[in-house]
Amino acid sequence: MSSTLDIVDTSLSPLEPETPFLRVEDRNGVFHELAAVEGWRLMEILRDYGMGMDNTCGGALACAECHVVLDAESAARVPPPREDELEKLDELPMLYDNSRLSCQIIWSDDMSGLALKLPQEV
Repeated sequence: MSSTLDIVDTSLSPLEPETPFLRVEDRNGVFHELAAVEGWRLMEILRDYGMGMDNTCGGALACAECHVVLDAESAARVPPPREDELEKLDELPMLYDNSRLSCQIIWSDDMSGLALKLPQEV
């Protein structure tokens, strides 16, 4: 797979069965399946698909604009947050059970099917 991402409209051309993908519910309630690249941060994948991640701090835990909410099954499939991520999450005005900073989750193809929602609060 190349290191660039193309927006995938699964209603027109479904992903190949072996293509690792991420399921995203955007801030408008629209669902997307995005092809993902091994070793990229979830934030980078979301940013490159135009999903509202501006990558302000570049993953340095200086902001929290890459806040996402994983579904329960997906939350169990990713490494737990480190203390510094938890401290940054505590600064958010609205926190959910499975809130994470997408800059702190490195995509691995065994995460295929991971599901998350972009919260309204940024």
